[in-house]
Amino acid sequence: MKLDLFQVDSFTRETFKGNPACVVPLDFWLSDDVLMNIAKENAVAETAFFIIEKDHVHLKWFTPEIEMDLCGHATLAAAHVLKTCLHYPEKDILFKTLSGDLLVSELDGLYTLDFPSRKPVLSELPEIIKKALNIQPAIVLKSRDYVLIYNSEKEVRDIQIDRRLFDQINLDPGGVVVTAKGDVYDFVSRYFTSQSSILEDPVTGSSHCSLIPYWAERLQKNEMKAIQLSDRTGELYCVDKGDRVLISGYAKTYAIGVLWTE
Repeated sequence: MKLDLFQVDSFTRETFKGNPACVVPLDFWLSDDVLMNIAKENAVAETAFFIIEKDHVHLKWFTPEIEMDLCGHATLAAAHVLKTCLHYPEKDILFKTLSGDLLVSELDGLYTLDFPSRKPVLSELPEIIKKALNIQPAIVLKSRDYVLIYNSEKEVRDIQIDRRLFDQINLDPGGVVVTAKGDVYDFVSRYFTSQSSILEDPVTGSSHCSLIPYWAERLQKNEMKAIQLSDRTGELYCVDKGDRVLISGYAKTYAIGVLWTE
């Protein structure tokens, strides 16, 4: 079977920046085992698979290890492929996903994801994660992910993870996001996933479902600009809407090809 394959850098206007995702359009669903093997072969953090229906698009996300319940950068990548490569005619794209209906709009190349808010609450950090961190957080919160609040952008930049210890805990489908008030941006973050082929995710849209409500309350502002401080970096334009968050970013097509599977 021959399938189209697109690779997109999300949350950036530049190739080799942002977060790479693969996108594979389908006419019908293949088995989860096949989808997982395609994701493994692609060897990026997420592969998005979708099927276009009359007025909506069914969307699934797979890492090389598991199916995810929500992924921001691969959703942005899928929307970018639909608009720029497949010439999807509707102004907005309604995705049907494991996290419910997700609406994506586009204006002048800027994609806005309408995602559920996941406000984190105070929590205790597992001892093994504490030991894996070279700098301890000032505040520990949790939603799907552990959200660790630090006192400065420098601390976030200086975080190092002892992977030997970190991989002893299974956080699937979540991870650990470290964050602080930014020096230039409203807030900064980094994101780590245990037992994953890619320890640090370059830009994590889904973690901003928790970061946006936290920083909106703390900074007393509903519109914010954020950056994820991975080696690749990525910019996110954020709006707090109460029970929803708007996460916006640009995307850049890196490669278009085909794959073959049985």
